[in-house]
Amino acid sequence: MITLYDNPFSPFARKVRMVLDYKGLAFESIDALATCEHEKLLATNTRAEVPVLIDDRVRIAGSSDIVAYLEDRHPSPPVFPSDPAVRASVRSWERCADTVFDAIIHDISIWVWPTHQRKDAPPAGLVEEGSCDIAKLLARLEGALGENGYVCGALSVADFALFPHLSSLRALGLGVDPAEHPKAHGWSGRMRTLPAVRKDLEYVKRAAVEKFAQGKSPYESEKIVWRGDRIEWLFSKGFHEWWLQELKAGRVVIPSSM
Repeated sequence: MITLYDNPFSPFARKVRMVLDYKGLAFESIDALATCEHEKLLATNTRAEVPVLIDDRVRIAGSSDIVAYLEDRHPSPPVFPSDPAVRASVRSWERCADTVFDAIIHDISIWVWPTHQRKDAPPAGLVEEGSCDIAKLLARLEGALGENGYVCGALSVADFALFPHLSSLRALGLGVDPAEHPKAHGWSGRMRTLPAVRKDLEYVKRAAVEKFAQGKSPYESEKIVWRGDRIEWLFSKGFHEWWLQELKAGRVVIPSSM
């Protein structure tokens, strides 16, 4: 049995869950970002990040490495194309989802997280900068979507990597405008018809009720984990002073590489 150190709301864990379900693989899920599971997660991944996959004696951390392993171990149905050029494009879009989309959405969404319920406001201009960059990424995605309706032709890990990020835009009041980005809007609707995606969305909705209905979050509610890409985007937009204030206030966690 495959064990997935998981979290209902992590876009990286969601990508892996959808790939597992798409490939028809049974797995046990552990919500490893819950504070009660922290020590168990830390023993599995010193960075204390999800997802981590355990398959017999094989342990893999990081969503991209997990998906690559699953593709090697269970190649059908595939989530990577056989053509080398298209495969390179798929990897590029997966990386874009995991680094660029994730960084922007993470950094501008902190104030709407049910875990933290911050009473302060975002630094002036942060949300506007993020919205502008998201619009550029959506335009790029619009240009990449072809006649087959998926990002790189056939359904691939690029689609599964992008979907959690794009589906979260609604909560930020951004969304995908069907008039401005008709292909991306159609792609989002098409993704929502896939059984693996429907299952993921149902799991996220159910977890949101179960985890937060009682008012007390099972997750860390003060400190925020800042990975390199998220810091890089924030600093590139000139918000380093705000981040330093967060650091001084003890609200910053930098994952350990050891």
